[in-house]
Amino acid sequence: MISIASPELPKPELAPPQNQIPPPSTSTETHVFRSKLPDIPISNHLPLHTYCFENLTQFQHRPCLISGSSGETYSFAETQLLSRKVAAGLSKLGVKKGDVIMILLQNCPEFVFAFMGASMVGAMATTANPFYTPTEIFKQLKSSGAKLIITQSQHVNKLLDSPENMPKIGQDFKVITTDDPPEKCLHFTVLSGANEGELPQVVIDPDDPVALPFSSGTTGLPKGVILTHKSLITSVAQQVDGDNPNLHLTPEDVVLCVLPLFHIYSLNSVLLCSLRAGAAVLLMQKFEIGALLELIQRHKVSVAAVVPPLVLALAKNPLVAKYDLSSIRVVLSGAAPLGKELEEALRSRVPQATLGQGYGMTEAGPVLSMCLGFAKHPFPTKSGSCGTVVRNAELKVIDPDTGCSLGYNQPGEICIRGHQIMKGYLNDAEATANTIDVEGWLHTGDIGYVDDDDEVFIVDRVKEIIKFKGFQVPPAELEALLVSHPSVADAAVVPQKDEVAGEVPVAFVVRSNELTEETVKEYIAKQVVFYKKLHKVYFVHAIPKSPSGKILRKDLRAKLATASPNS
Repeated sequence: MISIASPELPKPELAPPQNQIPPPSTSTETHVFRSKLPDIPISNHLPLHTYCFENLTQFQHRPCLISGSSGETYSFAETQLLSRKVAAGLSKLGVKKGDVIMILLQNCPEFVFAFMGASMVGAMATTANPFYTPTEIFKQLKSSGAKLIITQSQHVNKLLDSPENMPKIGQDFKVITTDDPPEKCLHFTVLSGANEGELPQVVIDPDDPVALPFSSGTTGLPKGVILTHKSLITSVAQQVDGDNPNLHLTPEDVVLCVLPLFHIYSLNSVLLCSLRAGAAVLLMQKFEIGALLELIQRHKVSVAAVVPPLVLALAKNPLVAKYDLSSIRVVLSGAAPLGKELEEALRSRVPQATLGQGYGMTEAGPVLSMCLGFAKHPFPTKSGSCGTVVRNAELKVIDPDTGCSLGYNQPGEICIRGHQIMKGYLNDAEATANTIDVEGWLHTGDIGYVDDDDEVFIVDRVKEIIKFKGFQVPPAELEALLVSHPSVADAAVVPQKDEVAGEVPVAFVVRSNELTEETVKEYIAKQVVFYKKLHKVYFVHAIPKSPSGKILRKDLRAKLATASPNS
Protein backbone atom coordinates (compact mmCIF):
# COMPACT_ATOMS: atom_id res chain seq x y z
CA MET A 1 0.00 0.00 0.00
CA ILE A 2 1.24 3.49 -0.82
CA SER A 3 0.81 5.86 2.08
CA ILE A 4 2.23 9.28 1.26
CA ALA A 5 0.77 12.11 3.29
CA SER A 6 -0.21 15.32 1.56
CA PRO A 7 -1.90 18.37 3.07
CA GLU A 8 -5.62 18.95 2.80
CA LEU A 9 -6.03 21.67 0.19
CA PRO A 10 -8.86 24.23 0.39
CA LYS A 11 -11.28 23.96 -2.52
CA PRO A 12 -12.85 27.15 -3.91
CA GLU A 13 -16.60 26.83 -4.29
CA LEU A 14 -16.83 27.75 -7.97
CA ALA A 15 -15.48 25.47 -10.69
CA PRO A 16 -14.13 26.98 -13.94
CA PRO A 17 -16.20 26.72 -17.12
CA GLN A 18 -15.96 23.20 -18.54
CA ASN A 19 -13.53 22.57 -21.41
CA GLN A 20 -11.94 26.02 -21.03
CA ILE A 21 -8.46 26.63 -19.68
CA PRO A 22 -8.86 28.87 -16.62
CA PRO A 23 -6.60 31.87 -15.98
CA PRO A 24 -3.39 30.99 -14.14
CA SER A 25 -3.40 31.08 -10.36
CA THR A 26 -0.93 33.34 -8.57
CA SER A 27 -0.40 30.81 -5.72
CA THR A 28 3.14 29.55 -5.10
CA GLU A 29 1.99 26.62 -2.92
CA THR A 30 3.24 23.17 -3.89
CA HIS A 31 0.29 20.96 -4.79
CA VAL A 32 0.05 17.18 -4.79
CA PHE A 33 -3.31 15.97 -6.04
CA ARG A 34 -4.94 12.82 -4.64
CA SER A 35 -8.07 10.82 -5.38
CA LYS A 36 -11.37 11.75 -3.78
CA LEU A 37 -11.54 8.08 -2.80
CA PRO A 38 -9.46 6.94 0.20
CA ASP A 39 -6.36 4.80 -0.25
CA ILE A 40 -6.91 1.06 0.13
CA PRO A 41 -4.74 -1.93 1.14
CA ILE A 42 -3.30 -3.53 -2.00
CA SER A 43 -2.06 -7.14 -2.22
CA ASN A 44 0.83 -6.19 -4.48
CA HIS A 45 3.20 -8.66 -2.81
CA LEU A 46 1.52 -11.47 -4.78
CA PRO A 47 2.29 -12.70 -8.31
CA LEU A 48 -0.11 -11.20 -10.86
CA HIS A 49 -1.85 -14.50 -11.69
CA THR A 50 -2.43 -15.30 -8.01
CA TYR A 51 -3.93 -11.86 -7.46
CA CYS A 52 -6.21 -12.05 -10.54
CA PHE A 53 -7.59 -15.45 -9.53
CA GLU A 54 -7.54 -14.76 -5.77
CA ASN A 55 -11.35 -14.72 -5.50
CA LEU A 56 -11.87 -17.65 -7.89
CA THR A 57 -14.03 -19.72 -5.52
CA GLN A 58 -16.66 -16.97 -5.49
CA PHE A 59 -17.38 -17.23 -9.23
CA GLN A 60 -15.48 -20.25 -10.57
CA HIS A 61 -18.44 -21.60 -12.54
CA ARG A 62 -19.47 -18.27 -14.03
CA PRO A 63 -18.49 -17.27 -17.59
CA CYS A 64 -15.02 -15.74 -17.79
CA LEU A 65 -14.14 -15.62 -21.51
CA ILE A 66 -16.69 -15.55 -24.33
CA SER A 67 -15.40 -15.87 -27.90
CA GLY A 68 -17.46 -13.50 -30.02
CA SER A 69 -16.67 -15.36 -33.24
CA SER A 70 -17.43 -18.92 -32.08
CA GLY A 71 -19.63 -18.36 -29.04
CA GLU A 72 -17.41 -20.73 -27.04
CA THR A 73 -17.39 -19.87 -23.35
CA TYR A 74 -14.79 -20.65 -20.69
CA SER A 75 -15.65 -20.46 -17.00
CA PHE A 76 -13.26 -18.87 -14.52
CA ALA A 77 -12.22 -22.34 -13.32
CA GLU A 78 -11.52 -23.46 -16.90
CA THR A 79 -9.62 -20.25 -17.66
CA GLN A 80 -7.38 -20.70 -14.64
CA LEU A 81 -6.83 -24.40 -15.39
CA LEU A 82 -5.94 -23.76 -19.05
CA SER A 83 -3.58 -20.99 -17.99
CA ARG A 84 -1.84 -23.49 -15.67
CA LYS A 85 -1.64 -26.05 -18.47
CA VAL A 86 -0.11 -23.47 -20.82
CA ALA A 87 2.37 -22.53 -18.09
CA ALA A 88 3.40 -26.18 -17.76
CA GLY A 89 3.67 -26.44 -21.55
CA LEU A 90 5.86 -23.33 -21.73
CA SER A 91 8.09 -24.79 -19.04
CA LYS A 92 8.46 -28.06 -20.99
CA LEU A 93 9.55 -26.05 -24.03
CA GLY A 94 12.28 -24.44 -21.97
CA VAL A 95 10.65 -21.14 -21.04
CA LYS A 96 11.77 -20.21 -17.55
CA LYS A 97 11.75 -17.31 -15.10
CA GLY A 98 13.06 -14.13 -16.71
CA ASP A 99 12.49 -15.31 -20.28
CA VAL A 100 10.29 -13.44 -22.76
CA ILE A 101 7.54 -14.80 -25.00
CA MET A 102 5.87 -12.76 -27.73
CA ILE A 103 2.10 -12.88 -28.12
CA LEU A 104 1.31 -11.95 -31.73
CA LEU A 105 -2.45 -12.47 -31.69
CA GLN A 106 -5.75 -10.73 -32.15
CA ASN A 107 -8.20 -11.02 -29.26
CA CYS A 108 -8.89 -14.69 -28.51
CA PRO A 109 -8.95 -17.03 -25.47
CA GLU A 110 -5.43 -18.30 -26.32
CA PHE A 111 -4.10 -14.77 -25.79
CA VAL A 112 -5.38 -14.88 -22.21
CA PHE A 113 -4.06 -18.38 -21.49
CA ALA A 114 -0.65 -17.44 -22.89
CA PHE A 115 -0.37 -14.19 -20.94
CA MET A 116 -1.43 -15.72 -17.63
CA GLY A 117 0.64 -18.85 -18.31
CA ALA A 118 3.76 -16.74 -18.84
CA SER A 119 3.10 -15.05 -15.50
CA MET A 120 2.86 -18.44 -13.79
CA VAL A 121 6.36 -19.50 -14.90
CA GLY A 122 7.85 -16.10 -14.03
CA ALA A 123 8.29 -15.11 -17.67
CA MET A 124 7.44 -11.85 -19.42
CA ALA A 125 4.95 -11.46 -22.26
CA THR A 126 5.69 -8.86 -24.89
CA THR A 127 2.54 -8.15 -26.87
CA ALA A 128 2.66 -7.09 -30.51
CA ASN A 129 0.21 -6.20 -33.25
CA PRO A 130 -0.15 -9.24 -35.57
CA PHE A 131 -0.58 -6.86 -38.50
CA TYR A 132 2.86 -5.37 -38.03
CA THR A 133 5.18 -5.68 -41.00
CA PRO A 134 8.05 -8.23 -40.75
CA THR A 135 10.47 -5.36 -40.05
CA GLU A 136 8.38 -4.08 -37.14
CA ILE A 137 7.96 -7.57 -35.67
CA PHE A 138 11.66 -8.38 -35.88
CA LYS A 139 12.65 -5.09 -34.28
CA GLN A 140 10.49 -5.89 -31.26
CA LEU A 141 11.58 -9.54 -31.28
CA LYS A 142 15.26 -8.63 -31.22
CA SER A 143 14.83 -5.85 -28.67
CA SER A 144 12.79 -8.02 -26.28
CA GLY A 145 14.87 -11.18 -26.73
CA ALA A 146 11.71 -13.30 -27.00
CA LYS A 147 12.47 -17.02 -27.41
CA LEU A 148 8.96 -18.11 -28.41
CA ILE A 149 6.14 -16.55 -30.46
CA ILE A 150 2.47 -17.48 -30.21
CA THR A 151 0.53 -16.42 -33.30
CA GLN A 152 -1.79 -17.56 -36.12
CA SER A 153 -0.53 -19.44 -39.19
CA GLN A 154 -1.44 -16.53 -41.50
CA HIS A 155 1.29 -14.43 -39.84
CA VAL A 156 4.05 -17.04 -39.95
CA ASN A 157 5.29 -15.99 -43.41
CA LYS A 158 6.41 -12.74 -41.84
CA LEU A 159 8.73 -14.71 -39.56
CA LEU A 160 10.34 -17.02 -42.13
CA ASP A 161 12.65 -14.60 -43.92
CA SER A 162 14.65 -13.16 -41.07
CA PRO A 163 16.48 -9.93 -41.98
CA GLU A 164 20.24 -9.80 -41.53
CA ASN A 165 21.39 -9.78 -37.88
CA MET A 166 17.90 -10.75 -36.71
CA PRO A 167 16.76 -13.90 -34.84
CA LYS A 168 16.08 -17.03 -36.91
CA ILE A 169 12.97 -19.20 -36.60
CA GLY A 170 13.78 -22.62 -35.18
CA GLN A 171 17.24 -21.43 -34.21
CA ASP A 172 16.69 -18.43 -31.94
CA PHE A 173 12.95 -18.71 -31.30
CA LYS A 174 10.09 -21.21 -31.58
CA VAL A 175 6.70 -20.49 -33.16
CA ILE A 176 3.38 -21.84 -31.91
CA THR A 177 0.15 -21.28 -33.82
CA THR A 178 -3.42 -21.39 -32.55
CA ASP A 179 -4.56 -23.03 -35.81
CA ASP A 180 -3.02 -25.57 -38.23
CA PRO A 181 0.74 -25.03 -37.88
CA PRO A 182 2.92 -24.59 -40.97
CA GLU A 183 6.29 -26.29 -41.25
CA LYS A 184 8.73 -25.49 -38.42
CA CYS A 185 5.83 -24.55 -36.11
CA LEU A 186 4.01 -26.25 -33.24
CA HIS A 187 0.29 -26.32 -32.45
CA PHE A 188 -1.05 -24.52 -29.38
CA THR A 189 -2.16 -27.88 -27.97
CA VAL A 190 1.48 -28.59 -27.02
CA LEU A 191 0.81 -25.93 -24.39
CA SER A 192 -2.88 -26.32 -23.58
CA GLY A 193 -2.59 -30.13 -23.48
CA ALA A 194 0.26 -30.18 -20.98
CA ASN A 195 -0.09 -31.66 -17.49
CA GLU A 196 -0.66 -28.79 -15.06
CA GLY A 197 0.64 -31.04 -12.28
CA GLU A 198 4.10 -30.72 -13.83
CA LEU A 199 4.14 -26.93 -13.47
CA PRO A 200 7.33 -26.16 -11.53
CA GLN A 201 7.28 -24.09 -8.37
CA VAL A 202 8.61 -20.61 -9.17
CA VAL A 203 9.47 -17.95 -6.60
CA ILE A 204 8.30 -14.62 -7.98
CA ASP A 205 9.30 -11.29 -6.46
CA PRO A 206 6.80 -8.40 -6.71
CA ASP A 207 9.41 -6.39 -8.62
CA ASP A 208 9.93 -9.13 -11.23
CA PRO A 209 8.74 -8.09 -14.71
CA VAL A 210 5.63 -9.74 -16.13
CA ALA A 211 4.63 -7.60 -19.14
CA LEU A 212 6.76 -5.91 -21.78
CA PRO A 213 4.57 -3.73 -24.01
CA PHE A 214 6.38 -1.37 -26.37
CA SER A 215 5.82 2.37 -26.31
CA SER A 216 7.51 5.43 -27.74
CA GLY A 217 7.07 7.29 -24.49
CA THR A 218 7.37 11.04 -24.82
CA THR A 219 9.63 10.87 -27.88
CA GLY A 220 11.77 8.65 -30.09
CA LEU A 221 11.52 5.04 -31.22
CA PRO A 222 9.44 2.29 -29.53
CA LYS A 223 10.98 1.00 -26.32
CA GLY A 224 10.17 -1.97 -24.09
CA VAL A 225 8.21 -0.85 -21.02
CA ILE A 226 8.95 -3.07 -18.03
CA LEU A 227 5.78 -3.60 -16.01
CA THR A 228 6.21 -5.72 -12.89
CA HIS A 229 3.78 -7.91 -10.97
CA LYS A 230 3.54 -5.07 -8.43
CA SER A 231 2.94 -2.47 -11.20
CA LEU A 232 -0.02 -4.26 -12.74
CA ILE A 233 -1.56 -5.44 -9.46
CA THR A 234 -1.40 -1.89 -8.10
CA SER A 235 -3.03 -0.48 -11.24
CA VAL A 236 -5.82 -3.07 -11.29
CA ALA A 237 -6.47 -2.60 -7.56
CA GLN A 238 -6.62 1.18 -7.99
CA GLN A 239 -9.49 0.60 -10.38
CA VAL A 240 -11.56 -2.32 -9.05
CA ASP A 241 -10.65 -3.08 -5.40
CA GLY A 242 -11.98 -1.62 -2.14
CA ASP A 243 -15.41 -0.90 -0.71
CA ASN A 244 -16.05 1.79 -3.31
CA PRO A 245 -14.08 0.77 -6.41
CA ASN A 246 -13.35 3.49 -8.95
CA LEU A 247 -14.51 1.09 -11.71
CA HIS A 248 -17.34 -0.94 -10.22
CA LEU A 249 -17.38 -4.38 -11.87
CA THR A 250 -19.38 -7.38 -10.63
CA PRO A 251 -19.73 -11.07 -11.62
CA GLU A 252 -22.99 -10.10 -13.35
CA ASP A 253 -21.20 -7.80 -15.77
CA VAL A 254 -20.25 -8.60 -19.36
CA VAL A 255 -17.33 -6.44 -20.43
CA LEU A 256 -16.77 -5.71 -24.12
CA CYS A 257 -13.24 -6.49 -25.31
CA VAL A 258 -13.09 -5.22 -28.90
CA LEU A 259 -9.99 -3.09 -28.28
CA PRO A 260 -6.86 -5.16 -28.95
CA LEU A 261 -5.36 -6.95 -25.96
CA PHE A 262 -1.89 -6.20 -27.27
CA HIS A 263 -2.67 -2.59 -26.22
CA ILE A 264 -2.13 -1.99 -22.49
CA TYR A 265 -5.50 -0.20 -22.08
CA SER A 266 -7.43 -3.30 -23.06
CA LEU A 267 -5.05 -5.73 -21.36
CA ASN A 268 -5.24 -3.91 -18.05
CA SER A 269 -8.62 -2.17 -17.73
CA VAL A 270 -10.61 -4.83 -19.58
CA LEU A 271 -8.97 -8.23 -19.10
CA LEU A 272 -7.07 -8.02 -15.82
CA CYS A 273 -9.71 -5.91 -14.07
CA SER A 274 -12.45 -8.33 -15.17
CA LEU A 275 -10.48 -11.39 -14.03
CA ARG A 276 -10.02 -9.81 -10.62
CA ALA A 277 -13.67 -8.73 -10.27
CA GLY A 278 -15.27 -11.88 -11.72
CA ALA A 279 -16.82 -10.17 -14.75
CA ALA A 280 -17.19 -11.98 -18.09
CA VAL A 281 -15.03 -10.75 -21.01
CA LEU A 282 -16.59 -10.79 -24.49
CA LEU A 283 -13.69 -11.15 -26.95
CA MET A 284 -13.98 -9.66 -30.44
CA GLN A 285 -11.13 -10.13 -32.92
CA LYS A 286 -11.79 -6.95 -34.85
CA PHE A 287 -14.21 -4.06 -34.98
CA GLU A 288 -17.10 -4.31 -37.40
CA ILE A 289 -20.12 -2.23 -36.45
CA GLY A 290 -22.85 -4.76 -37.37
CA ALA A 291 -21.15 -7.67 -35.57
CA LEU A 292 -20.40 -5.45 -32.57
CA LEU A 293 -24.01 -4.36 -32.18
CA GLU A 294 -25.24 -7.93 -32.60
CA LEU A 295 -22.89 -9.19 -29.86
CA ILE A 296 -23.78 -6.36 -27.48
CA GLN A 297 -27.47 -7.20 -27.87
CA ARG A 298 -27.03 -10.99 -27.71
CA HIS A 299 -24.70 -11.10 -24.69
CA LYS A 300 -26.20 -8.07 -22.92
CA VAL A 301 -22.91 -6.22 -22.65
CA SER A 302 -22.99 -3.95 -19.60
CA VAL A 303 -19.53 -2.33 -19.70
CA ALA A 304 -18.02 -1.04 -22.95
CA ALA A 305 -14.39 0.05 -23.09
CA VAL A 306 -13.96 2.14 -26.23
CA VAL A 307 -11.76 4.69 -28.02
CA PRO A 308 -12.98 7.90 -29.71
CA PRO A 309 -13.23 6.41 -33.26
CA LEU A 310 -15.48 3.67 -31.89
CA VAL A 311 -17.52 6.31 -30.06
CA LEU A 312 -17.90 8.10 -33.40
CA ALA A 313 -19.31 4.93 -35.00
CA LEU A 314 -21.72 4.28 -32.12
CA ALA A 315 -22.84 7.90 -32.08
CA LYS A 316 -23.39 8.43 -35.81
CA ASN A 317 -23.93 5.08 -37.58
CA PRO A 318 -27.65 4.60 -38.43
CA LEU A 319 -27.36 0.84 -37.75
CA VAL A 320 -27.22 1.55 -34.00
CA ALA A 321 -30.91 2.47 -33.92
CA LYS A 322 -31.84 -1.10 -34.97
CA TYR A 323 -30.29 -2.77 -31.89
CA ASP A 324 -31.12 -2.93 -28.21
CA LEU A 325 -28.23 -1.37 -26.28
CA SER A 326 -30.17 -0.90 -23.06
CA SER A 327 -27.92 -3.37 -21.18
CA ILE A 328 -24.97 -0.96 -21.31
CA ARG A 329 -24.49 0.81 -17.98
CA VAL A 330 -20.90 2.07 -18.39
CA VAL A 331 -19.01 3.43 -21.41
CA LEU A 332 -15.34 4.04 -20.65
CA SER A 333 -13.41 5.93 -23.31
CA GLY A 334 -9.62 6.08 -23.29
CA ALA A 335 -6.37 5.98 -25.33
CA ALA A 336 -7.07 9.42 -26.83
CA PRO A 337 -9.05 12.53 -25.81
CA LEU A 338 -12.80 12.48 -26.41
CA GLY A 339 -14.36 15.74 -27.51
CA LYS A 340 -17.38 17.13 -25.69
CA GLU A 341 -19.56 17.11 -28.82
CA LEU A 342 -18.84 13.44 -29.52
CA GLU A 343 -19.49 12.57 -25.89
CA GLU A 344 -22.89 14.25 -26.05
CA ALA A 345 -23.75 12.53 -29.35
CA LEU A 346 -23.09 9.10 -27.83
CA ARG A 347 -25.03 9.98 -24.71
CA SER A 348 -28.13 10.45 -26.85
CA ARG A 349 -27.73 6.84 -28.12
CA VAL A 350 -27.21 5.24 -24.69
CA PRO A 351 -28.93 7.64 -22.29
CA GLN A 352 -29.07 5.07 -19.49
CA ALA A 353 -25.29 4.62 -19.43
CA THR A 354 -22.66 6.46 -17.44
CA LEU A 355 -20.26 7.87 -20.03
CA GLY A 356 -16.83 9.04 -18.99
CA GLN A 357 -13.14 8.99 -19.72
CA GLY A 358 -9.96 7.61 -18.31
CA TYR A 359 -6.45 8.87 -18.96
CA GLY A 360 -3.43 6.62 -19.20
CA MET A 361 0.05 6.01 -20.52
CA THR A 362 1.76 2.65 -20.96
CA GLU A 363 4.66 3.76 -18.74
CA ALA A 364 2.22 4.76 -15.99
CA GLY A 365 0.98 1.20 -15.64
CA PRO A 366 -1.22 2.55 -17.44
CA VAL A 367 -4.12 4.39 -15.69
CA LEU A 368 -3.50 7.84 -14.20
CA SER A 369 -7.06 9.06 -13.77
CA MET A 370 -10.59 7.78 -14.24
CA CYS A 371 -14.12 9.08 -14.15
CA LEU A 372 -15.62 8.71 -10.66
CA GLY A 373 -19.04 8.28 -12.22
CA PHE A 374 -18.02 4.62 -12.68
CA ALA A 375 -17.60 4.10 -8.92
CA LYS A 376 -19.89 1.90 -6.85
CA HIS A 377 -21.00 5.08 -5.09
CA PRO A 378 -20.50 7.56 -7.94
CA PHE A 379 -19.51 11.22 -7.85
CA PRO A 380 -20.83 13.91 -10.21
CA THR A 381 -18.54 14.35 -13.23
CA LYS A 382 -17.96 16.88 -15.98
CA SER A 383 -18.00 16.51 -19.73
CA GLY A 384 -14.49 16.52 -21.17
CA SER A 385 -12.89 15.57 -17.87
CA CYS A 386 -10.57 12.55 -17.57
CA GLY A 387 -11.78 11.98 -14.02
CA THR A 388 -9.66 12.24 -10.90
CA VAL A 389 -6.29 10.67 -10.15
CA VAL A 390 -6.51 6.99 -9.14
CA ARG A 391 -6.22 5.93 -5.50
CA ASN A 392 -2.88 5.09 -3.87
CA ALA A 393 -1.10 7.49 -6.19
CA GLU A 394 -0.02 11.10 -6.39
CA LEU A 395 -0.36 13.50 -9.29
CA LYS A 396 1.25 16.88 -9.77
CA VAL A 397 1.32 19.49 -12.53
CA ILE A 398 4.61 21.23 -13.32
CA ASP A 399 5.72 24.14 -15.42
CA PRO A 400 7.47 22.47 -18.42
CA ASP A 401 10.12 25.19 -18.50
CA THR A 402 10.94 25.65 -14.81
CA GLY A 403 9.84 22.32 -13.30
CA CYS A 404 7.98 24.22 -10.56
CA SER A 405 4.84 22.62 -9.14
CA LEU A 406 1.59 24.33 -10.16
CA GLY A 407 -1.72 24.60 -8.34
CA TYR A 408 -5.35 24.34 -9.34
CA ASN A 409 -6.34 25.57 -12.81
CA GLN A 410 -2.76 26.05 -14.01
CA PRO A 411 -1.92 24.08 -17.17
CA GLY A 412 1.40 22.24 -17.11
CA GLU A 413 2.95 18.83 -17.60
CA ILE A 414 1.16 16.00 -15.79
CA CYS A 415 3.38 13.85 -13.54
CA ILE A 416 2.37 10.71 -11.61
CA ARG A 417 3.96 8.75 -8.75
CA GLY A 418 3.05 5.39 -7.23
CA HIS A 419 3.80 1.67 -7.28
CA GLN A 420 1.84 1.26 -10.54
CA ILE A 421 4.38 2.99 -12.78
CA MET A 422 6.88 1.09 -14.89
CA LYS A 423 10.16 -0.21 -13.55
CA GLY A 424 11.86 1.44 -16.52
CA TYR A 425 12.60 1.02 -20.21
CA LEU A 426 14.27 -2.22 -21.26
CA ASN A 427 18.04 -1.75 -21.64
CA ASP A 428 17.68 2.03 -21.84
CA ALA A 429 18.80 3.74 -18.64
CA GLU A 430 19.01 7.14 -20.31
CA ALA A 431 15.41 7.11 -21.55
CA THR A 432 14.28 5.83 -18.14
CA ALA A 433 16.08 8.68 -16.36
CA ASN A 434 14.53 11.17 -18.77
CA THR A 435 11.03 9.88 -17.93
CA ILE A 436 11.19 9.05 -14.20
CA ASP A 437 12.98 11.64 -12.07
CA VAL A 438 15.02 11.03 -8.91
CA GLU A 439 11.95 11.57 -6.73
CA GLY A 440 10.03 8.84 -8.54
CA TRP A 441 7.76 11.13 -10.59
CA LEU A 442 6.93 9.86 -14.06
CA HIS A 443 6.73 12.74 -16.55
CA THR A 444 3.96 12.06 -19.07
CA GLY A 445 4.66 14.73 -21.68
CA ASP A 446 0.96 15.65 -21.58
CA ILE A 447 -0.22 19.17 -20.77
CA GLY A 448 -3.26 19.41 -18.53
CA TYR A 449 -4.65 20.95 -15.40
CA VAL A 450 -6.63 19.95 -12.31
CA ASP A 451 -9.73 22.03 -11.66
CA ASP A 452 -11.22 23.06 -8.33
CA ASP A 453 -13.13 19.76 -8.11
CA ASP A 454 -9.94 17.70 -8.55
CA GLU A 455 -10.90 16.70 -12.09
CA VAL A 456 -8.14 16.28 -14.67
CA PHE A 457 -8.37 17.93 -18.10
CA ILE A 458 -5.83 17.23 -20.87
CA VAL A 459 -5.38 20.20 -23.19
CA ASP A 460 -2.18 19.62 -25.19
CA ARG A 461 0.87 17.41 -25.61
CA VAL A 462 4.52 18.11 -25.03
CA LYS A 463 5.38 14.71 -26.39
CA GLU A 464 5.65 14.08 -30.09
CA ILE A 465 3.68 10.84 -30.35
CA ILE A 466 0.77 10.80 -32.84
CA LYS A 467 -2.45 9.02 -31.81
CA PHE A 468 -4.27 7.36 -34.75
CA LYS A 469 -7.49 5.83 -33.38
CA GLY A 470 -5.65 5.32 -30.08
CA PHE A 471 -2.65 3.59 -31.70
CA GLN A 472 0.78 5.13 -31.21
CA VAL A 473 2.58 6.45 -34.28
CA PRO A 474 6.14 7.55 -33.39
CA PRO A 475 7.27 10.37 -35.73
CA ALA A 476 10.93 9.38 -35.26
CA GLU A 477 10.24 5.92 -36.68
CA LEU A 478 8.65 7.30 -39.86
CA GLU A 479 11.33 9.98 -40.19
CA ALA A 480 14.07 7.35 -40.06
CA LEU A 481 12.36 5.42 -42.86
CA LEU A 482 11.84 8.56 -44.93
CA VAL A 483 15.47 9.67 -44.84
CA SER A 484 16.54 6.15 -45.86
CA HIS A 485 15.01 6.86 -49.27
CA PRO A 486 17.79 7.91 -51.68
CA SER A 487 15.82 10.93 -52.94
CA VAL A 488 14.92 12.31 -49.50
CA ALA A 489 17.39 14.78 -48.02
CA ASP A 490 15.44 15.50 -44.82
CA ALA A 491 12.01 14.85 -43.39
CA ALA A 492 9.72 15.49 -40.45
CA VAL A 493 6.40 13.91 -39.45
CA VAL A 494 3.65 15.63 -37.47
CA PRO A 495 -0.01 14.96 -36.66
CA GLN A 496 -2.90 16.44 -38.59
CA LYS A 497 -6.36 16.56 -37.03
CA ASP A 498 -8.88 14.08 -38.43
CA GLU A 499 -12.52 13.63 -37.41
CA VAL A 500 -12.48 9.82 -37.64
CA ALA A 501 -8.95 8.93 -36.53
CA GLY A 502 -8.32 11.82 -34.18
CA GLU A 503 -4.91 12.40 -35.73
CA VAL A 504 -3.17 11.15 -38.87
CA PRO A 505 0.56 11.28 -39.67
CA VAL A 506 1.63 13.67 -42.42
CA ALA A 507 5.17 14.30 -43.65
CA PHE A 508 7.18 17.32 -44.66
CA VAL A 509 9.92 16.20 -47.07
CA VAL A 510 12.98 17.89 -48.53
CA ARG A 511 13.78 16.27 -51.92
CA SER A 512 17.27 15.70 -53.23
CA ASN A 513 15.92 14.35 -56.55
CA GLU A 514 12.61 14.15 -58.39
CA LEU A 515 10.02 12.55 -56.13
CA THR A 516 6.21 12.38 -56.07
CA GLU A 517 3.85 12.24 -53.12
CA GLU A 518 2.55 8.82 -54.16
CA THR A 519 6.08 7.41 -54.37
CA VAL A 520 6.82 8.54 -50.83
CA LYS A 521 3.53 7.23 -49.45
CA GLU A 522 3.99 3.83 -51.12
CA TYR A 523 7.58 3.60 -49.88
CA ILE A 524 6.41 4.00 -46.28
CA ALA A 525 3.27 1.88 -46.68
CA LYS A 526 5.34 -1.17 -47.62
CA GLN A 527 7.29 -0.99 -44.37
CA VAL A 528 4.72 -0.19 -41.70
CA VAL A 529 1.42 -1.33 -40.24
CA PHE A 530 -1.70 0.38 -41.63
CA TYR A 531 -2.10 3.04 -38.95
CA LYS A 532 1.45 4.36 -39.50
CA LYS A 533 0.89 5.08 -43.20
CA LEU A 534 1.33 8.67 -44.32
CA HIS A 535 -1.88 10.47 -45.24
CA LYS A 536 -0.25 13.45 -46.90
CA VAL A 537 3.23 14.50 -48.05
CA TYR A 538 4.25 18.14 -48.32
CA PHE A 539 7.47 19.04 -50.13
CA VAL A 540 9.42 21.91 -48.57
CA HIS A 541 12.83 23.55 -49.06
CA ALA A 542 13.95 22.95 -45.46
CA ILE A 543 12.79 21.43 -42.16
CA PRO A 544 12.66 24.10 -39.42
CA LYS A 545 15.03 23.20 -36.58
CA SER A 546 16.34 24.71 -33.38
CA PRO A 547 20.04 25.63 -33.00
CA SER A 548 20.55 22.22 -31.35
CA GLY A 549 19.05 20.47 -34.39
CA LYS A 550 15.66 19.57 -32.87
CA ILE A 551 12.74 19.63 -35.32
CA LEU A 552 10.43 22.55 -34.60
CA ARG A 553 7.18 20.60 -34.85
CA LYS A 554 5.06 23.53 -33.69
CA ASP A 555 6.19 25.45 -36.77
CA LEU A 556 5.18 22.55 -39.01
CA ARG A 557 1.82 22.17 -37.30
CA ALA A 558 1.28 25.89 -37.85
CA LYS A 559 2.06 25.37 -41.56
CA LEU A 560 -0.76 22.82 -41.74
CA ALA A 561 -3.17 25.56 -40.70
CA THR A 562 -2.14 27.74 -43.64
CA ALA A 563 -3.44 27.59 -47.19
CA SER A 564 -0.08 26.47 -48.60
CA PRO A 565 1.82 24.01 -46.36
CA ASN A 566 4.21 23.28 -49.26
CA SER A 567 5.68 26.77 -49.12
